Amino acid sequence: MRYFIELSYNGAAYHGWQNQPNDISVQEAVEKALSVLLKETISIMGAGRTDTGVHASQMFAHFDTHVIFNKVNVVYKLNSYLPKDIAIRNIFKVKREAHARFDAKSRTYLYRIALKKDVFSFDNSFYVKQDLNVEKMNEASELLFRYKDFQCFSKSNTDVKTYYCDIMKAKWTIENNELHFVIKADRFLRNMVRAIVGTMINIGLGKIDIEDLHTIIKSKNRSEAGFSVPAHGLYLTEVEYPNDIKIHE
Repeated sequence: MRYFIELSYNGAAYHGWQNQPNDISVQEAVEKALSVLLKETISIMGAGRTDTGVHASQMFAHFDTHVIFNKVNVVYKLNSYLPKDIAIRNIFKVKREAHARFDAKSRTYLYRIALKKDVFSFDNSFYVKQDLNVEKMNEASELLFRYKDFQCFSKSNTDVKTYYCDIMKAKWTIENNELHFVIKADRFLRNMVRAIVGTMINIGLGKIDIEDLHTIIKSKNRSEAGFSVPAHGLYLTEVEYPNDIKIHE
């Protein structure tokens, strides 16, 4: 049977989601725990590949097993076995052909910017000392809906076949002493959100004009876009799937 596993993690101690030859990843930690509990070698496929230091409040992965198990017990035991920075939220049975990565309809990310120095949030948000023009940053965000090719925001050395992404939401809001950027799309390129945020910060600081964003996107050149903000402020917050992939028991 194929199962989906829903989890969250603090990515500070991990070299991203995907398995690495010499570094610890979230995928490796979960695979080891599942393999121990189910007493067979388990491989999982995630909904995406978060980079080193990036967090997830909601991530999904699928795995196959012949073992019949009690899902509630396995969730409890996994959470006991895994380190404190990885939490299993749910395990549920899905259709045999369901795929955590390819069946995802959309993914949503949150980037947190601290507007004031805060001793309790420096590990999970990016502190910007200067005043930001949030109105201009939102105006610039609306321009993203006019485009599909976002090569200018992608890491240079990548093996993707297309740089096309359908952005469904991109908005800045002030939440207490933080500035939050929420962006939703059908897919994201490597480093894309962090590069977009860095470019928007430059617009908010007045370093570049809103209209310059057209030139940046059309250039398809990563060096034309803004800096890449630190990973510790980025969170994968939601992954959406079709309703019919789940098997109701």
